[in-house]
Amino acid sequence: MKVKVQHKSIELPDSISAREAAEKLHLTGPDQAITVSINGKLKDLSTPLNEGDEVVFWSFEDPQGKEVFWHTSAHVLAQAILRLWPNAQPTIGPPIEQGFYYDFGNLTISDQDFEKIEKEVEAILAENLKTERIEFPNKEAAKKIFSHNSYKCELIDSFEEEPISAYRQGEFIDLCRGPHMAALGKIKAFKVLKTSGAYWRGDSKREMLTRIYAISFPDRKKLKEYLLLLEEAKKRDHKVVGAALDLYSFKEEAPGMPFIHPRGLTIWNRLLDFLRELQKELYVEIKTPTMMSKELWELSGHWFHYRENMFTSSVEDREFAVKPMNCPGCMLYFKSTTHSYRELPLRVAEIGHVHRFEASGALNGLFRVRSFHQDDAHLFMRPDQIREEIHQILQLADKIYMTFGLPYRLELSTRPEKSKTIGSDADWENATNGLKGALDDWGHSYRINEGDGAFYGPKIDIHIRDAIGRHWQCGTVQLDMSLPEKFSLEYVDNDGSHKRPVMLHRALFGSIERFFGILVEHFSGKFPFWLSPYQVRILTVADRHISYAEEIAKKIRSAGLVCDIDDSNESVGKKVRTAQLLKTNYMLTVGDKEVENKTAALRTRDNIVHGEIDISDFLDKVKKERDNRALMSPYSTGV
Repeated sequence: MKVKVQHKSIELPDSISAREAAEKLHLTGPDQAITVSINGKLKDLSTPLNEGDEVVFWSFEDPQGKEVFWHTSAHVLAQAILRLWPNAQPTIGPPIEQGFYYDFGNLTISDQDFEKIEKEVEAILAENLKTERIEFPNKEAAKKIFSHNSYKCELIDSFEEEPISAYRQGEFIDLCRGPHMAALGKIKAFKVLKTSGAYWRGDSKREMLTRIYAISFPDRKKLKEYLLLLEEAKKRDHKVVGAALDLYSFKEEAPGMPFIHPRGLTIWNRLLDFLRELQKELYVEIKTPTMMSKELWELSGHWFHYRENMFTSSVEDREFAVKPMNCPGCMLYFKSTTHSYRELPLRVAEIGHVHRFEASGALNGLFRVRSFHQDDAHLFMRPDQIREEIHQILQLADKIYMTFGLPYRLELSTRPEKSKTIGSDADWENATNGLKGALDDWGHSYRINEGDGAFYGPKIDIHIRDAIGRHWQCGTVQLDMSLPEKFSLEYVDNDGSHKRPVMLHRALFGSIERFFGILVEHFSGKFPFWLSPYQVRILTVADRHISYAEEIAKKIRSAGLVCDIDDSNESVGKKVRTAQLLKTNYMLTVGDKEVENKTAALRTRDNIVHGEIDISDFLDKVKKERDNRALMSPYSTGV
């Protein structure tokens, strides 16, 4: 039979399983063929293939592969816990961005138990147990198997669809929609990371469970690299670095809503200035209300599908919601006037302040917040303009990420199951081809995530890589076939007919707060000069040098640069150390010799001493460094 594997047509024997096909294609490495997508849906490798199937095998390096690898590993963790503590009650164990966790009732452990758990996991992995999918025809049949576990029975009662699936490995069986790896032998390295408390189903009124975080890999080298990365990440933690540099803070009076301090606002404003400078010739910018009526959110669909994540209020017997997204407000802006085809593409940008409810236990500095800003844009266009507009967005993304020294990769997510999407087959084909054609024109490599698009259209996700190799999904380009329809958006075409515009959502920073936090960790607080809140500090040797320091500071500030003076009674060595702890780009020391020669002694934050320099020459160089938004200092081998 003929099937399409990794987008290439090949001949395979009839009735072959996905696993057998992977073996024939020599995808047998420990990190290869972790799972498979068949016609856009993730499946177990035991699934038989049929004529005309579209098959994509996912490795550990793919998000789909990691998800299945870590979900399978979570079951191994639960199996180990039950072997050690038979009375523990497993609840749920999902994969997360880095690894997985599992929550248990009736279990108390400490860090001292981690080694014992890991040894039990190793024993299970040595058995190389096969995984088996089991389906129960109805809730009653499933509850018979899990009657000893009230948490599982509660989950079963909440399921809307039947049959209900579970997975068995050896003596252990657990509820799971799957898919799972075919066998446990691919897991070669396993580490318990930490334990904490967690409320059942995230409800503070319910019982407290014991949550165990862990991670696994297909080889020990990857685990070693990950543990080294964890150590480096601790040093760069934006919550710690940000506090040390006085950039922002977090208060119990406003959980999940960061306070940006003056030094932090310096960085914030420069980020927005940079973005606006890049957009000024291409986009119009608007500002829409923070709170809008329930009727608007019903029209957009958010009230029915996103209500639990929205902050609401009642005013004069009308219900309102604080916006969790900027899109509906922009739809109202578009409808405020009649548009001609000559106006298209119309690119509308908004630095929108949005609020979303996140459980308190999920909040994480600037990375997971309840109040944040998005650099949203909505682009309205004719169908024939899709490719060109996406190409322009990709150029903009490249300019932004390269300015910060952030390499990136592109991923195209295609149509999910047809029953879960809106729009005709022709609409989806045109939209997907438009995005794919733009990516092909762009000339950069990209991945295709089969079936991972939104219900309203395909999308391109942009994943940046920071200085220590972590990937962050920031930018996104989403083609929306839903909102223009719901809001009855129209433009007048050249023949006088009214037509529906094609619309793209676009964000490049994404959450500006989150991007800020990423930059803090990427640079480890050592910001490039143009972005730095501590650009120049003048250090006086004695009080008699203060007036000359103020003279230099005035020149530097008049050039639009940040400059302060340390005229404390501390030694010069201590002043240097203080400035270095603040990641100050340049330190200018002034004493008798410098006053006499009208110079300053320059030291960079990477501790390179340049000695006496001419102030005007220094200003010329650092202004050029700022204006070019350079990553490298003209005075240093690094930043």
